[in-house]
Amino acid sequence: MKTLSNFAIIIFSFFSAFLLSVSWASSNYSSHQDFIQCLESHSDPSSPISAVLYSPYNSSYSSVLQDYIRNLRFNESTTPKPRLILTALHVSHIQAAIICAKAHRMQMKIRSGGHDYEGISYRSNNPNFFILDMFNFRSINVSIEDETASVEVGATLGEVYYRIAEKSSTHAFPAGVCPTVGVGGHIGGGGYGNLMRKYGLTVDNIIDAQIIDVNGRLLNRKSMGEDLFWAITGGGGSSFGVVLSYKIKLVRVPKVVTVFRVSRTYNENFTDLVYRYQEVADKLPKELFIRLTLNGVNGTNRGTFRALFLGNSQELISVMNKHFSELALNQTDCIEMSWIESVLFWTDLPTTPVNALLDRVPQSFSYLKRKSDYVKKPIPKQGLEFIFKKMVELQTPVLAFNPYGGRMAEISPSEKPFPHRAGNIFKLQYATNWDEDGEEAASRYLGVTRKLYDYMTPYVSTAPREAFLNYRDLDIGINHNGRNSYVEGAVYGVKYFKDNFNRLVKIKTKVDPDNFFRNEQSIPILPWRK
Repeated sequence: MKTLSNFAIIIFSFFSAFLLSVSWASSNYSSHQDFIQCLESHSDPSSPISAVLYSPYNSSYSSVLQDYIRNLRFNESTTPKPRLILTALHVSHIQAAIICAKAHRMQMKIRSGGHDYEGISYRSNNPNFFILDMFNFRSINVSIEDETASVEVGATLGEVYYRIAEKSSTHAFPAGVCPTVGVGGHIGGGGYGNLMRKYGLTVDNIIDAQIIDVNGRLLNRKSMGEDLFWAITGGGGSSFGVVLSYKIKLVRVPKVVTVFRVSRTYNENFTDLVYRYQEVADKLPKELFIRLTLNGVNGTNRGTFRALFLGNSQELISVMNKHFSELALNQTDCIEMSWIESVLFWTDLPTTPVNALLDRVPQSFSYLKRKSDYVKKPIPKQGLEFIFKKMVELQTPVLAFNPYGGRMAEISPSEKPFPHRAGNIFKLQYATNWDEDGEEAASRYLGVTRKLYDYMTPYVSTAPREAFLNYRDLDIGINHNGRNSYVEGAVYGVKYFKDNFNRLVKIKTKVDPDNFFRNEQSIPILPWRK
């Protein structure tokens, strides 16, 4: 009898669990259907929203989700998946998404088709989340007459560059060197590129923007006001609303520019060369940008100097002989080309037709981790030797020095949310890519990246140790999405924005008081707001 009783208890428990799971699934499906019905009822009937909705029940769901995942770390079976993907085609789709997400307590992640190093635009620990995917909003209208362009956030930088070059061989836009980066996140976070010493950042060249706010209103610069416009030009647009487009100011470039890429190894007076580079890179003429990439492989160090010069090769040689003769640059190292061709050179496609910039798919995919730092004074030679030694030991991380100075030193740190201006010699990027899957490999490669970051501590900015928003790094702090998360947000917010953080928080609290637009590193709201 005792055995039978235990068996009955087991059967009863199993049956109860089964009924509970069926009930949960039924409730979950009902909630899912209610959310879809809400979306359908709040969108424009002339553009049916049902045609751009993808749920796990849809055969295209996985491919739509994976099409814009650029970091394989977040394309695993264990990566949290959205309950729905909305690939919006119409403004009403976005407005409906906001209205219905608030009504059904859904977390909305906004993705615009770019790189997103930490994957926060398409994953969440909140099981009740969906993706608003903006990749269909990618029109680009260039006006050479007034030297502007209107660019929707789903476009890629390569598409923007190509459309500008279609109209003019002497115009450009100062943005990133990777053509598959998405416009939305890049501009919203204060994107930079090899024109920044001449013309500043993307956000230093923004004239207007369109955004849909938490109330579903479509606003431009005039109707949103200067505070919100300031916030979405460098403070991360997705904290404040759904940005639709930016109006950008084009800049002038000569018909002929010059590039070079030369490498030096440790036995070529390496320490003195790198030290001298630190002394001059931010003081060179604004027209010259030289990135240094360091790595440690095969038991030695290698440095690659890659440059863009807004002028011809004779002028470049003259500048280098005057300011940086230690590199011993030769005329044969220099390649003259158009600015649009230089974009391909910088992405390691120097002989490829320029229409390759229209390809939205990256050249390769890998598991990756990125971190950032700022350097305010040259690393002493002894420190360089220490770093070189550690890089050889670690092998994997690459360290990229991106020089400041020029226009970057002339703009006030409060002009835009991006505060890293005068006083910085370089921005550093720590870059680790790997091809091995699994948690053990990820732990190993993340570990060596963090070790190099720790080794650099004595040589970089302090109080705060500054960081670059577009090199998103969840190591430096996570907001767990609570309503009163100012303290958590300040941990990473001060590193990204320094003294501009509190202004961003005040604007956020005013325009999104219930913290609807949130992610793991969004701008928080004030906990003591009235």
